[in-house]
Amino acid sequence: MLPLVYTNPVATFLFMVACLIWLMPEMIGMFRQIAKVSRKAVVSQDGGSLVVLVGLQWVGIALNFLLAWFFPFATISIHRTILFSLGIIFILLGVGLRWFSIWTLGRYFTRDIAVSMDQQVVQNGPYRFIRHPAYSGTFLTMLGVGLAMTNWASLISLLFCVFLGHLYRVRIEEETLIQNIGQPYIDYMRRTKRFIPLVF
Repeated sequence: MLPLVYTNPVATFLFMVACLIWLMPEMIGMFRQIAKVSRKAVVSQDGGSLVVLVGLQWVGIALNFLLAWFFPFATISIHRTILFSLGIIFILLGVGLRWFSIWTLGRYFTRDIAVSMDQQVVQNGPYRFIRHPAYSGTFLTMLGVGLAMTNWASLISLLFCVFLGHLYRVRIEEETLIQNIGQPYIDYMRRTKRFIPLVF
């Protein structure tokens, strides 16, 4: 059984609109918010993690669509319309969380890993509860994309790729922040989880 996205014009339209709401700001931001052009007095220590992160995410998205087409036996057949609707909601909630987190981080936000000379530990807004809420927003959006396809193989492959890319990225990012900020960031790490409050 193919996903509603492939068979229902209304579902296709809603899914495409939700994905454009996610994708367009990301594409614009990618060009405008690279540290080397968006901030002065920064030290870039990305270590190739942006390429790994984005690359794995797009591999996961490609697998998400391909597996839903080639492995229809993995379809989640119960409550398909509800799951699709939840997927759309999660996409939009994830976008909202990501951009609220970016707005909260303000001038310290960059696409590549870069630290300002005056870098501070941001602990307000969603950063009060988790260290990487912008990434949590991406996870929520990708969960929504996977659920909207109503296919176990698609969902698992997408989340696996996204999670793997973010784990690599976060390891480098946290090491960089510890090196440059020191004890204040270590203390902050002890008080917070990475992605899900009180869980992980």
